[in-house]
Amino acid sequence: MKWFKAVSAFCAALIVSVSLAGCAGSSTKESTGGYIDDTVITTKVKSALFSDKDVKSNEISVVTFKGRVQLSGFVSSQKIANRAVEITRNVTGVRVVENDMQVK
Repeated sequence: MKWFKAVSAFCAALIVSVSLAGCAGSSTKESTGGYIDDTVITTKVKSALFSDKDVKSNEISVVTFKGRVQLSGFVSSQKIANRAVEITRNVTGVRVVENDMQVK
């Protein structure tokens, strides 16, 4: 009976540790919490761009990975691209802004 309890406890501990390891992040993969944080940052950036009357937010794609925000798409002028970068930098949680927007 002691043997059965020991094996059961070991199996339960193994299942818990494997489950937690699946939620961990790495340099190329986000953790669950990191993914949620980046989703919040993306939403904040899109909202800030949408609120600006000069920036056409539907022209700009926003992708966030570990606080690094990538802006891409085609915009009407360099002034609009610079404004979008400025707005993005002022959003809480943004560490780096990559400007991959192109002027059409």
